[in-house]
Amino acid sequence: MEEVKEILMNLDYSPLWVSLKTGVVATIFSFFLGIFAANKAVKAGPKVKASLDGFLTLPMVLPPTVAGFFLLLIFSTRRPIGRFLMTEWNVKVIQSWAGCVVAATVIAFPLMYRNARAAFEQVDVNLIYAARTLGMSEFSIFWKVIIPAAGPGVASGTILTFARALGEYGATSMLAGNIPGKTGTISQKIAMVMQDGDYVTAGVWVGIVMLIAFGIIVLMNLIIGKHLKQIRRW
Repeated sequence: MEEVKEILMNLDYSPLWVSLKTGVVATIFSFFLGIFAANKAVKAGPKVKASLDGFLTLPMVLPPTVAGFFLLLIFSTRRPIGRFLMTEWNVKVIQSWAGCVVAATVIAFPLMYRNARAAFEQVDVNLIYAARTLGMSEFSIFWKVIIPAAGPGVASGTILTFARALGEYGATSMLAGNIPGKTGTISQKIAMVMQDGDYVTAGVWVGIVMLIAFGIIVLMNLIIGKHLKQIRRW
């Protein structure tokens, strides 16, 4: 126990900070991109919806290292997109914190998209018709009618997206590397100390991750339970 206390006092918490800020930024990007894509998918025809759903869900079923490989191809400075970002905006994605955000966003995005799409499909269409009858614009209907009605599903997707972005390892390692204090995340830190044989420090980091994950699950259940408290249970 004393050894654990000593480790906690001398622990470099930069991986936790990098993981948290990466998770927050990636969740923000995934939230807006996810609800936009879900809104388009719900309105699309069956064939377009099937193709769009397959493409947008692909990062969730691919191994993270495969997704990281494709991201390396896209954002390499030898490729058009990576070269454009570097020459025009001086933005380097590979081996940078921006790479952490990009990788986490790509991997976590399908969770936001699928939860939002499922929630949008459960919204009563009569609410939308009533809002149109009252003269509301489509923009107002989306944010003031559809989003509140689909609130629990959107909230669950947001929380799960943050949890997935927080724990991303494979794609992040390939795209952003493991630079201490810059791109080194909790998952990378655990892998590194395990390779060094420092199981106590690895256990401390695992405990921190478990506490965060438990808090996320409890928060998600509280949000969903608050919405369902008026529903009679059998």
